[in-house]
Parts: sequence; C-alpha cells; structure tokens
Amino acid sequence: MTSKRVQILLHGGVLAAGIIAPLIFPNYTLQIAVLWVMILFAMTWDVMGGQMGYNSLGNIFFFGAGMYTCVIVQIGLYYDVAKYTAASGMITVNFTPEQYFTGLALGMIAAALVCAVLAVILGWIVFGLRGPYFAIGTLGIALAAGELFSAWEYVGGGGGIALPVYPGEPDDRAYFFYLLCFTLAVVTFAVLRRIYASRFGLAINAIRDDEEKAEGMGIHTRRHKTVGWCISAFFLGISGAIFGNMIGFIEPLEVAFPTVTFGIFMVVMALLGGKGTMWGPVIGATLFHAFKEVTWIHLLGWQWVALGAFIIIVVVFFQQGIMGWIQDKRPHWFGIVVDEAGAAREIELEGAPRRTGAAE
Repeated sequence: MTSKRVQILLHGGVLAAGIIAPLIFPNYTLQIAVLWVMILFAMTWDVMGGQMGYNSLGNIFFFGAGMYTCVIVQIGLYYDVAKYTAASGMITVNFTPEQYFTGLALGMIAAALVCAVLAVILGWIVFGLRGPYFAIGTLGIALAAGELFSAWEYVGGGGGIALPVYPGEPDDRAYFFYLLCFTLAVVTFAVLRRIYASRFGLAINAIRDDEEKAEGMGIHTRRHKTVGWCISAFFLGISGAIFGNMIGFIEPLEVAFPTVTFGIFMVVMALLGGKGTMWGPVIGATLFHAFKEVTWIHLLGWQWVALGAFIIIVVVFFQQGIMGWIQDKRPHWFGIVVDEAGAAREIELEGAPRRTGAAE
C-alpha cells in the first residue's frame, strides 16, 4: 500500500470517526469534544516544540487569554461586564438566542486576533531566550497570567465568572459544542499540514536543526518564530473561547490557565505520539486522553499517581514517540526508501580492520 493511500485512509477514517462518534456514544459527547481540544493542544504545541525545536511550557496562556477575551466580548456587547461579574450579583440577565450566538461568534474572532497580537508582543521578549531558558520564561508567563486574572475584579477575580447560558436543550448544547471542537481541530490540522509542506515549514525545520546556520543562510529566524507562535496562539485562542462556553464557568487557575494540568498534558501528548510529525500529536492526544479518562473512572483517588507514572514512562522510554518508532520499523509507509544493500556494505566496511600506512 502506498503512502498516499495510507494518508487517504487515515484522513477518511478520522473524519468518519469524528462524525459518527457522538451518534454512537451520545452520553459521552462532551468527553469526546474534550478529546478534540486535546488534539488541538498537541498540534499547536508541536508547531513550536516539534517543528521548530522551541519547547514552550506557556502555550496554555493563549488558551486562557482567548477564554477571557471571548467572555468579555460576549457580555460587553449587551451589558456592563463589571456589574455582571460583581460578587453582589448586581444584575441578572438572560441572553436571547440572537445575542448568545452573535456574542459567541464575535468573541471567538476577537479571541483569535487578540491572542495572535499577544504572541507578537511576547515574542519580542522571550525569543531572545533559548533552550531551557525559553521554556522557563514561557512557563513564567502562564503562571503570572493566572495570578493576575485572579486579582482582576473586573472579570470576577478568583471567584470566576459564569458564562451566558446556551439557549437550547442540553442535548442540543452538547452536539453544538462538539461540532465546534471537531471542526476547529480538523481546520487546524488542515492548515498546519499546508504550512508544513511550504517553504515556511522548511524554514522552521532549519531553525530546529541549527538556528545559527539557518541565520547564516539568510532565514529571518525571529520572524519565523514569531509567525509560528502566532499560528499556535490563534487556534488556542479560539479553543479557549469554545471550551469556556462549553464548561459554562471560568475560574483563572483551574479552568483558564491550568498550567500544571493542560499546560503539561499538551507537551506529553506530543511526545507520546512523536513530536515533529503530522500525525504524532493526534495519536498521542488520543491515547493520552483515553488513558486519563479510564484512570479517572476506575482508579479514583489514585488517578494522579497513575497519570504521573504514565508521564514518566513516556518521557523516559518513548522519546522518539509512536510515530518515530513506526517510521524506524516501516519507513516505506512514509515514502522513505532505504538502500538495505548499501547500508549492509557500509556496516561491513566499518567493521573491517583498517591497515596503517606502515603496514602497507
């Protein structure tokens, strides 16, 4: 089977599974919707961590920033945000269907644009760092954001904020947000696939391999890094807007900026599937989310121990990821031709004793 046919089967299978899943498992619609969010997390992290070699620990910042941007737009279009979020409950409002869907659509657009702009601004600061310093710097941004929003009374502070109620039946609500999450994940995959196949993809891979040489070849590395982070931030902002409305309540540390959970999960999922590959984040996110849900159901009380052990196993024993392992075992699936005869000759030559000039 050619690699092209394999790709067609994979794309068709994923799309079919995404469409059929909520029909087969209607009671788990929202859980499957979260799976698509996890897949998006892994794919957007891989733009920087896998394709460019910049391991960010703060991408969750854009998720939370998009969440808060969306809710401010949703409420601010029709009511005073400060009164809406006041602890005293100064106003009680009911959004009409038109107000709800208009606010949500505009909020998602605003979340994407604001997060892209924030990526540009923060890029000026953190892209002067490399290696572990970059990872720690981005982690600091995410942690600081959670604390700042906890102290910002305009958006409810640490008490959080309740989002507008979906104007429909609970089952309709579940399917609506499922379709949003599924569509966003598919669009993100398609966009990233197109980007990786372009000259931009080659440039960011060159940065990953050797940034100094890439600069010497005339590649504007800072520009490419900034654009890559903007792409991640754009889709993460939309996912935050959708996720916040799907949950129905925003709390700064546990929902909007969950650095020690979602912020770490997106890294582990990409590593598990194989960072720097197209399908690796998708596979890794699927397996990780399934493992997480099973442990939450059957190992209640020990779920974090099991999850921590799983993360350690992934980081220690599966550094190349599932896709990297498959690529080594079945290179022809990826269109890689291996000259086995030539490789055998090279091994024989390397193992043969070399004669010195004096001996000759």
